[in-house]
Order: sequence, then structure tokens, then C-alpha cells
Amino acid sequence: MNSRMSLLIALLGSLPFTLGLPQSTVSTTAPTSVLFPLPKLVVAHVIVGNTQPYSVSDWSNDIALAQKAGIDAFALNYGSPGWEPGQLSNVYQAALSHSGFKLFLSADMTSLSGGSQGDAQNLANQVKQFVNHPAQLTYGGKTLLGTFSGEYSTFGQGSIEAGWKMVLNLIGSPVAFFPAWFVDPSTFGQYPVLSGALNWNGAWPMGSTDLTFDSDSQWIRGLGAKAYMAPVSPNFFTHYGPNTYNKNWIYRSDDSLYATRWETLISNRNSVAIAQIITWNDYGESHYIGPIKGDESMANAWVDGYDHTPWLTMTNYYATAFKTGRYPSITQDQVYIYARPHPKAANAQNDGVGRPNNWQNTDDNFYVTVFATSPAQVVLSTPNRGSKPNPPASGPNAQTFNIRAGVSHLKLALQPGNCMRATLMRSNRVVVDVYPTGYFFNPNPPTFNFNVFVHRAST
Repeated sequence: MNSRMSLLIALLGSLPFTLGLPQSTVSTTAPTSVLFPLPKLVVAHVIVGNTQPYSVSDWSNDIALAQKAGIDAFALNYGSPGWEPGQLSNVYQAALSHSGFKLFLSADMTSLSGGSQGDAQNLANQVKQFVNHPAQLTYGGKTLLGTFSGEYSTFGQGSIEAGWKMVLNLIGSPVAFFPAWFVDPSTFGQYPVLSGALNWNGAWPMGSTDLTFDSDSQWIRGLGAKAYMAPVSPNFFTHYGPNTYNKNWIYRSDDSLYATRWETLISNRNSVAIAQIITWNDYGESHYIGPIKGDESMANAWVDGYDHTPWLTMTNYYATAFKTGRYPSITQDQVYIYARPHPKAANAQNDGVGRPNNWQNTDDNFYVTVFATSPAQVVLSTPNRGSKPNPPASGPNAQTFNIRAGVSHLKLALQPGNCMRATLMRSNRVVVDVYPTGYFFNPNPPTFNFNVFVHRAST
């Protein structure tokens, strides 16, 4: 979701924990008995508005990275700027070189106009341009179309239902319509035009506790036999002042949110048709998993230096389990680590925007996800800057955790002024050591930044 979209949304610990995951068949416990016979899909939301400098080659490189991570398609969020249709053509052209990778449009109705029949025709014409393209994603043999918002778009008709039905009729071929509308899910029965829906805000906790499946369950019940598209996202922070987009808040992104959200979706995969990653490249809201490139949408102050591609590497494991029902075997030890750059209550010295809303909903910990080929010990510590204690367990605040083979999630309280370190050991030997020397927990930040520093190491 880019900067222009999120005004709608504005209305809206130190102890360790572990979770071992099996490497065989996953649980399919679900709140309903609805089963979707079509293949499961993993798609990633792409903000076309952040790609103005892109060439076809740039798109091709992104698609290659996405395919390697187990992503099947891009949801192309496009809006009103006149250059964006050209980038849509570029990405469809690029996809021709990547067999099996698909694309679909996600009309950003906070940017596009939806008030007249002419608006409906314009939207339909954009969709029709790619209906027969080899890279167009279909669902049940129908062209898949998504939106961001659009729950107030009548296109000059008497109701939301009538307006969107007209759009689909103007497209002139079968459409599977999956909007991300911000409505009460119990009202979905009023919209026969829907084939399914994306629960955008279900990606993050709305308070100070971790995310559950409750919001998903409400949407699944509301959709009945229609398909549910579930969101999964690693992070959320945006920091624009009144002179730009006037949006300044966080959502809690603690406790290995990206990994644990995937695990929840996999456990409930019988009720989820499609998983949508939010996002590939929304820098303004800090939930990108792709490389930092293109237009950062004036978010450089909290994005530059905060690479999130380790989460992209992690994606393949979970995408495979979601699509197949089986977790892949872990053949390589991997350690992922992330944290915010300063204490949540720190006072920024030179920030003209102010402390973000919801700042109190996060905890001053660093979080670690370990992929272990066999049982091991993991030492978490907070070294002093410039030091590298040996053995790792001799470092400041060091705690050692015994983990089993599989996936484990750990955390440790950060110490102002210190660094973060996670060391995987077997038989007193260091196997993987993650100690990002470019990071320290700054007690006196110049500006507020609740984005996260993500790092990874492996054998």
C-alpha cells in the first residue's frame, strides 16, 4: 500500500519463546469446512507507483527473485498517474521471459476515480488490455482482478454492487473479482459480484498483543463458499508529516511476525485460497521484502540502510508449505535476526514529524528465527559496540536456548547502546554467527525510525 492509499487505514518482551515446526505434513485445522479445490497460490503486492524508473530488465530481475522465493504472481497496484500504464506493459513484457510467473491488476481506488460510467470503462479497458496475455493470472479459468479499497465506488450506478457489476460486464470476459474492501465482513452477502476478497488489515495486530486468526475467521465466515485471500506481512511503520502524506503510525511487528503469520496460515490452509504478501516494495510503510530500488516515495529517511531481503529468502520455505501442505526438509542451518534501531520511548533530537502513533504497542526486543538441521544451542546476547565476546555465552546478557531440529523463534531484550547477536552452536562449536556490526540500539536517535534492521546468516 503506497502513501496515497493509507489514509483510509488511519481510521482504522524480553522472555524467550520457541516454536518447533514439523518437517512433514502440516495441520489443516480451520474454522470452516470450506475446501478450495484450485491450487493454492502465493502472490506479492507490488506498488507500481514506486517503479517509475524501472526498465523491462528491472522488472525481469524482480520476477526472477520472486520466483526463486516461491511467489507465483505479482498483484500490480496501479493508480491514476499517466506513466503507470506504461509500466504495466513493461512488467507483462518482462514476465514472458519467466515461464509460469503470472500477473494481475489491483486497481487502487484511492487514486483512480470510481464515480462515473466513464471511470468504469477506463478501468475495464485497462483490464482488457491483458486478459489474453500469457502472463495474466486466472482463477478458476477467469481473469483475476483485485483492488485496494473501492467499497465506495458506484461508477454512477445506484449501488456498489451495481457499479462493480458494470465494470466486470464492460470487461467482456469472465472475471474473478477479489477486492480489498474495508467493510464489515458480515455484509459480504450483499455483494454477489465478489468471487472472493482480500482482508488487507488482517496482516497486522491492531493493538499491543500478537496477531491471531480471529480476523481471518470473520472474513471466512462472511465469504461463505467464496474464496478467501489472506494477507501476510513482516512489518509496518510510516512517518510522513502534515506537509506530505500526513500519516505517522506503527502496527506491532514483534515476535517474528512474518514467520509466525505464515505458520498460522499454513495451519489453516484449508480455509485460505491465496496468500498475498504485503508487500514487495511499499517503502513508505516499511513492509517491503524485495530489494530497495526504484522510487522510495520520500521514505529514504527510514528505509535506506534497512534491507529486508532476508525475509524474501525465508519466504520460499513457507510458500512451499502453504502450497503443498508439507514443510520442506531443512538442509541448511539458517539464522534470521531483526530489531528496531532505537528504544520505543527514546526522544528523537531532530524529528519534525513526531513520535508515531501506536509506538507503545511494540517491545524493545530483538527477534530471531532459526532453521536448524539438527538439535543445537542458540546463544543470544547484546554485545558492547566494537566487542565480540568469545565464547558467545560470555557476552552481556547472554542467554542460551536448547532447540530441536526445525524452526524455532527466540527473543531477547535489547540494551540501549549495545548490539545484537545470535550464535548457533553444536558441541561447543560455532556453526552460524549473526552479529550485524552495522547495527546498535541507539538511545539518542536523531529521528524516529520504527522500521527494522533485518539480517541473515547460514552455513
